Formats: sequence, C-alpha cells, structure tokens
Amino acid sequence: MSKQILVTGGTGYIGSHTVVELQESGFEVVIVDNLSNSQIEVLDNIEKITGIRPAFEKFDLSDSVLTDQFFQKYSNIEAIIHFAAFKAVGESVQKPLEYYRNNINSLLNLLAGMKKYGVKNMVFSSSCTVYGQPDQLPVTEATPRKEAESPYGNTKAICEDIMRDFCNTNEEINCIALRYFNPIGAHESALIGELPVGVPNNLVPFITQTAAGLREELSVFGDDYDTPDGTAIRDYINVVDLSKAHVVAINRLIEDKKKNNYEFFNVGTGEGYSVMQLVKAFIEVTGVDLKYKVVGRRGGDIEKIWADTSYGNSELGWKSEKTLEETLASAWNWEKNVRGIK
Repeated sequence: MSKQILVTGGTGYIGSHTVVELQESGFEVVIVDNLSNSQIEVLDNIEKITGIRPAFEKFDLSDSVLTDQFFQKYSNIEAIIHFAAFKAVGESVQKPLEYYRNNINSLLNLLAGMKKYGVKNMVFSSSCTVYGQPDQLPVTEATPRKEAESPYGNTKAICEDIMRDFCNTNEEINCIALRYFNPIGAHESALIGELPVGVPNNLVPFITQTAAGLREELSVFGDDYDTPDGTAIRDYINVVDLSKAHVVAINRLIEDKKKNNYEFFNVGTGEGYSVMQLVKAFIEVTGVDLKYKVVGRRGGDIEKIWADTSYGNSELGWKSEKTLEETLASAWNWEKNVRGIK
C-alpha cells in the first residue's frame, strides 16, 4: 500500500507541482484547499500529467472543527506538506490581521490534529523572508533571523517557532521547514503553472501576463536599491526543482534520516538576479517585446537576498538543476497555453 500524504494548498502553484512529483514517486496524495487562490480544474491537469486524480477536500484549515473532521475521515496519513497560506508580501502589509489569522491558525489546527490522530511528519512551506534584510550574503541556515519586513514574513517566522516548540515537547512529531527563495516557472507539460486570482503579486506571472497582453505594462518596484542596476535582487528557483525538494524532505522524515525532529533548510539556487536582469532575460529567451516602467518601492520588499544552499545540498542530497533561461521559457509556454496563444 502506497504511503498517503496530505498536501494542503495542493491546487495552488507550488502545491500542484509537488502533487505531481509525489504521485510520480509512488505516493498517494490527498489535497485540502479552499480554492481562495486556485482553481478546481488544476485537478484535471494533474490527472493528465500523472494519470492519477488525487483525492480532494475543499475547506478552510483555519476552521478547527472541519480540520478535526478531516483527520477522522483520513486515518492513514503518513505525512503532511503544508503549503496553504496567504502569501503576498504587499497585501500582507495592507491586511495584517487576515494574514495572522489564516496562516497561524491553519498550522495550529494541523499540529493539533497530528498529535490527536498520530500523524508524525510534516514538511512546512517557509520562506527566506524570515531572514529579513540580512547583514551578509549569501544566507546560510546559520544566518540569524531578523525582524520580518512584512506581516507575511512574520507569519512564517512565528510558524517556524511554533513547530520548533511543538517538536521540543512532542518527540514523536517530526517537522522540516523548507525556506524557499523565489519559485518561478512551470511544469514542462505547460498544463500547470502559476495562475494567480486577480492581479499578480509575483514578478514572473506579471511579466508573462504583460507579454500576453492582459496587463498594459509591468511595474518595476524601485530602481534606487543598493544593487548594480538599482533593482532588487532575488534567488529564483524553478518550481519543479523546488517540488522535488519536498519529495526528498518527505522521504527523509519517513525513512528517519533526520538529525533532529525539527530541521530547516534553504531551498534556492545560490544565484542572485535583479528584477531588470530577469526582465531582460525573459525578453531574450522569448523574443517578446515587454512594456515596463519603474515605479516607487513596494512596502515590505527587501533589497537583496540569495541563498547558500550547500548545507541543504549535502544533507538532503538535492540541488536545483534547471537554468534561469529554461525556467522563464517554461513560464511563457504555460502562459501561452492558458491564454490560447500560438
């Protein structure tokens, strides 16, 4: 019997790609998603890619009663991958209470369910935002966390602390926090990718929607940062590479290869690219003329960050493989497929 994995937020961007990787690795997947930032049709495309339609339950994990009922119904869950969260930095500055209520309560309810129903393993979707604006680059796992620049980033730091404290007093529970850098790109099939509801908050879908004619022009937030071209620098990782890291982390927990029952790892490429480098790379890869303008900085954004991935590479036996160029090409192929562009 294949091992059953709960993937929260599994119809979302990173979640859907991870479901594909899990199913292709022989796991049985159950998705919980409230569809607040995704579409139910994603299940059809997961099935087209893998030949398997994952089980699906629609509800909000911040509801403790519904979460408890879920654990009663699904009694064979071996591990959880917890993606479900609000994730837009700028929006979190405008709506902090919504972010704290949703992101923290959903984790609390899951951990309570794990303890009550004997589920021992969780991989948590964390973020490099927990480092704030670091004093030294690249950041390692030993880099001190700093005060978050946004409520979103703060929810990730708080959730990490909750898991650490919970694991300290519950030795049977094992958690790995994966601190993502900036996921971009899409599955090579162009059947799943990043399709935000409403105006995109992330750079690449805004680029591809502008290229497809859905947006008049791309806004570049700030060109007065202390970087070579004045625009912010990030570590952009291919979403499929990132998804594979989750499968590795799940296997680490299930096969009991962990060093402690709470661990955390950076998941990035180790390379930093500026916003303008990304824009120019997209134009070069696709041949599409992209309209953009520089506007003021956006609240909550940090200036520059990229990862030192050596610890995660050696401990997990995982590393990113896809180039920036092929990742941007995959994002554009996905956008064209969604919009019916030849």
